[in-house]
Formats: sequence, structure tokens, C-alpha cells
Amino acid sequence: MHIGLIGLGKMGFNMRERLRNAGIEVTGLDRNPDVTDVAGMDELIAAVPAPRLIWVMVPSGDITESVITELGSKLDAGDLVIDGGNSRFTEDQKHAAALADEGIRFVDCGVSGGVWGLKNGYGLMAGGEAGDIERALPVFDALRPEGDRADSFVHVGAVGAGHYAKMVHNGIEYGLMQAYAEGYELLAAKDIITDLPGTFRAWQKGTVVRSWLLDLMVKALDEDPGLASIDDYVEDSGEGRWTVEEAIANAVPAPAITAALFARFSSREDNSPAMKMVSALRNQFGGHATRPAK
Repeated sequence: MHIGLIGLGKMGFNMRERLRNAGIEVTGLDRNPDVTDVAGMDELIAAVPAPRLIWVMVPSGDITESVITELGSKLDAGDLVIDGGNSRFTEDQKHAAALADEGIRFVDCGVSGGVWGLKNGYGLMAGGEAGDIERALPVFDALRPEGDRADSFVHVGAVGAGHYAKMVHNGIEYGLMQAYAEGYELLAAKDIITDLPGTFRAWQKGTVVRSWLLDLMVKALDEDPGLASIDDYVEDSGEGRWTVEEAIANAVPAPAITAALFARFSSREDNSPAMKMVSALRNQFGGHATRPAK
């Protein structure tokens, strides 16, 4: 199998390597000449045999819009485009309709795994028609972890469903990180606690709060025990806001996710050990940049 991959950043670069390790031929395109396989879109399309499968892994918004618009003008009927970025689900439906006018197929896929995906594999949530999902299964299987497919891949539903599921996944992630971070600050504030990193390390096995995020928390404290090098300013990348907006639109109470989003807003005004930990966790699992401490 031979696919095209557009976008070789933090996620796409590792995805290309994981796919190649699984025996899938990948032609990658990126603006960075040090990592790209081809010079431009026309060369990419010429390199991938028809009917083509092109995976788009670029930032959501205007960049994704530009790439999919260009693909729509250059691909052939029967080709398949997969948007694996963090696009909003409403954009998927618009993109699918525009590509369908040219006879081009479309699937959206939420991808979780961050900078660890090359080694551990990616959790995948796909939206689209069953035939298109079936066609892309070799790619999904190469990207996901070993083991039962149902443990790391799901065909969620129609176009847009994959990114909707990933949006909610990231909203949950906001709440989980905030809970860990607030626990960290509370422990750090108590003078009878003399081994703060060791406390979290002791939770890694046998406790109800054990998780990969907790493992990354321990790793962050190993690397910087007091998080002295990290500012407490925390970005939000969009999915948390969209999750809260969807909760409001559907009259679904989501107090934990909403509070976690608002905490990130407050981090931009106050000094907070908890928000230092949220920033450290985002860096650990996703490679998101931290701000240096002031």
C-alpha cells in the first residue's frame, strides 16, 4: 500500500515512520525542506498511485481548509482524503460535501497519542462511510497499538463523528489534567508532605487514580522536581472550548470540563502551581510548548 501524508510536524513525522515500519509506503509533503519527500502538491499526487489515499495532518482551521481545497482541485474521482488533524466536526461535513462534488471520498479521524505515538501507537476515532473506512483499515491498523482493534480504533459514525469523539476525548483530558494538577498544588502546600514526587510515584500501581497521565506527571517531576523552569500560563487548543459549546448546545451539564477550561483562562492572570503542572503535562504527552518561568 502507498499513501500520501501532508504535514510532517510533531504528529505527522512520527506517523510516517510508524507507517513505514509497518510496511506501508508513504510519500510525505511538508513546508520544511528537511523532512519533506517531495517539493509540492503536484509531485505528491503524481507519486501516489490511483485510486489515491491522502492523509492530511496539518493544524485545524485555515491551513486545513487551504490543503483540502487544493486537493479538491487536483485529485481524481475515487481518491480518498482523510483529515487526521483536530478539525471541528462541522468543518468535516463541509469538506466532505465539497469533495463529493468532484467524486472524491472523505473520512475524518481523531488521532490521540501525541509525541508517544511512534512507540506506543495511536488511538483512532474515524467518521465516514463504511466502505471508505474499510479501504483505509490497513493504515488504521498500522497506526494503532498492537492487540484487538476495538481497544484502540472505532468507526464512530458518519462524517464528523470521528472529530466529535476526539473533541469530547480532549474535553475529558482537560478535566483529568486539572484534577491531577489541583491535587499536586494541595500536596505541595502542606508542610507535613516531605516527599511530593514519591507520593505520585506510589500511586502508579494499585490505586484507582493510576493512569498514563499520572505516569507522565511523575516523569515531569523527575525532570524538574519543582517545575521551576515552567511558567503557569496554559494554552487551550480549541477542543476544550468546542466541548463546552456543545455541552451548552445540547443542555448537557459538564461542570468539570468547563471549570478546567476556565482554569486555563485564569492561568494567564495569576501565579499557580497547579497550572504549572497542567502546562508540564501538556508538554509531556503532546509536546506542546511551555513558557519559561518569569
